[in-house]
Amino acid sequence: MNRRIGVAVLGLGWMGEGHSRSMLRIPSLFPNRSFDPVLVVCADTEEARRERAVRDFGFERAVADWREAIASDDVDVVWVTAPNMLHLPMIEAACAAGKAVFSEKPIGGKPEHTVAAYEMAKAAGVRTGVGYNYLWAPLVMHARNLIASGELGEITHYRGRFVSMYGSDKLGLLTWRFILDQAGYGVTSDILSHSVSLAQYLIGDITDVVGMRNTTIPQRPLPTGAASHYGRGRPEDPKGAVENEDFASMLCNFENGATGTFEVSRTLVGPESQNAFEIYGTKGALAWNLEKMNELQYYRLTDDISSGYTTIYGGDRFPFHGVFSPGQANPIGLEDLVAIEDYSFLEALATDGTFSPSFREAVDVVNVQQALINSWDSKTWETVTDLTGENRGN
Repeated sequence: MNRRIGVAVLGLGWMGEGHSRSMLRIPSLFPNRSFDPVLVVCADTEEARRERAVRDFGFERAVADWREAIASDDVDVVWVTAPNMLHLPMIEAACAAGKAVFSEKPIGGKPEHTVAAYEMAKAAGVRTGVGYNYLWAPLVMHARNLIASGELGEITHYRGRFVSMYGSDKLGLLTWRFILDQAGYGVTSDILSHSVSLAQYLIGDITDVVGMRNTTIPQRPLPTGAASHYGRGRPEDPKGAVENEDFASMLCNFENGATGTFEVSRTLVGPESQNAFEIYGTKGALAWNLEKMNELQYYRLTDDISSGYTTIYGGDRFPFHGVFSPGQANPIGLEDLVAIEDYSFLEALATDGTFSPSFREAVDVVNVQQALINSWDSKTWETVTDLTGENRGN
């Protein structure tokens, strides 16, 4: 008999909706699961969202106070999908209540918040997960398998980038993402975290870094009332200062001897959601881009006259892909990755299995972020150290 797992979702914004939909889809996608997810309670400050949680998503109830949701006896696991600076108090309450907790990245807005969350969960002995959802792309998993099998030979260089246009409009409103005490850092928390998590998943630990930052659009129109991140002001509207970085770049060395470059921006015009990597080895190379999520480029060094990259299309021969779409080159989408990670987390809870990425892996990411932040001031190379004081990789 499947284990019942009662779920609370804290915040029904974009990611809250995505995780809620995945809970609804899991029974039909994974018939051999060991658990049954139950949407027990949604917490949101907006009445319209609370009404929608019950009406459209089938939550048993919705509340305005997230503390009430966490304290509910029929809740086993808490999904934290609220704005960054609410992550830590929500996680603290979930840990105190002995509830498993899955948090969207970056877990707070600053490295110290992620470390605090990890230490709380470790002390409480609760299971954790973090939403680096791109790790669950079937072709990313295949890339990791190719690297581990030695198909690329010795890895010599990694290029990671996440370049998005979500902040490229100068009239885009000054929402919480641009305010230091609401979002924390800018693109290094928001999207560099994804790039670094991919690199660590595929290549391994980063040992030292140096980099730079820039705030490309220093002022934005002030919002009036509730505002969407994609809302737009007028040229004559009063403006406020953007308090965190729009752009960051980083050079690094990996523990295995490879070099790396990273670049992230929310204001460049052109790439719309280019979360991408290029991996170079002595026997071959790989390239992947979220904008073409169902394609992996593979170059294999040979002795004959053939050359050039081969396109590997997604299909049911790769992990999880066939759950959503059978055959070859039939694409899957972003929310399918959310369903995969949610299923994997809940299956680990139900079977007492291991799950990664957990809060430990989130700390590994912010260890790199903190070294980069240090280099902004020192303007020199900085060593990546474990902010918990533990041995890295534990």
